[in-house]
Amino acid sequence: MGRRILPFVTAVLLSVIVLFTPQSGVPDSPPGMDKVVHALLFALLAATGLRARLPAWPLLGGLVAYAVVSEVLQAVITSLGRGGDVVDGLVDVLGIGLGWLVARRVLSGSRPR
Repeated sequence: MGRRILPFVTAVLLSVIVLFTPQSGVPDSPPGMDKVVHALLFALLAATGLRARLPAWPLLGGLVAYAVVSEVLQAVITSLGRGGDVVDGLVDVLGIGLGWLVARRVLSGSRPR
């Protein structure tokens, strides 16, 4: 696996920072930008995980679970000052699908395992 996994590990670390930064540290952005960030973040996780040749269905299922858990944690860790959002979770899943499609195309049209 070696160097192929590094982009995925980097994406996971980025996701932890983005998803669990306290609200006070999140810059203001135009309405809807939060949803774009969620979609792109989870697309990046899916695409880099598949590019690393992680088994597709456990990876994608794990990412869906991560999306759900991250929203629940945002809601229950009150010190973050954030709230869980069902729509964010749905957008995360949309991003996972987008990442899967991108990885599938980039990987020469072959189906991810």
